[in-house]
Amino acid sequence: MADTTADKNNETLPDRLSSDPRSPFYNEEILSRDVGIRFKGVEKNNVEEYCVSEGWVRMSVGTAKDRFGNPMTIKAHGPVEPYFRTKS
Repeated sequence: MADTTADKNNETLPDRLSSDPRSPFYNEEILSRDVGIRFKGVEKNNVEEYCVSEGWVRMSVGTAKDRFGNPMTIKAHGPVEPYFRTKS
């Protein structure tokens, strides 16, 4: 059983992931494991979507909503480091 635990800790995250269920890059199983994002070396809590290979994140901006009720987002470019948060 120790091997299974080690395998879970060594899993890599996908190149692109979205928290929007309508997106083709949405993966509920991975998101349920508490994914953290470091963008330009700073941990971000408002990331809606990221792409490591292209080097961008899409972040929500305040509480503003678009005409469909979705959060307003901006796309920022820079180094992206996704990781699984460990529970202490």
